[in-house]
Amino acid sequence: MNKDVQRFMDAVPEDQKPHFNQLHALIMSMYPDAEIVISYQVPTYKVKSRWVALGYWKGGVSIYTNSPEHIAAFKAQHPAVKTGKASINFKLTEPLPVEAVKKVIQHAIEGSG
Repeated sequence: MNKDVQRFMDAVPEDQKPHFNQLHALIMSMYPDAEIVISYQVPTYKVKSRWVALGYWKGGVSIYTNSPEHIAAFKAQHPAVKTGKASINFKLTEPLPVEAVKKVIQHAIEGSG
């Protein structure tokens, strides 16, 4: 892992680490050859020309994609989870819906879900 990515991951606050690390491990289990770089100041997992990214905020962690279509099914299935245009914001107080997140990651990386 490059030093900028490692520095970001080392700086994740302790309360965000469980969710952040769970999402990181999930992405890496699905795409072990993903290249991890810092893009837009967050770790971005690149597979060929496609990607997902992870970030954190005071109340949780977020997964970012490059298109609303990647999260459309998730939004329909989990309307109570806050989303942005092409991102999902997970509160620290709620468990991660792992199977649904896998589909988002797969859709963003492979274009399918």
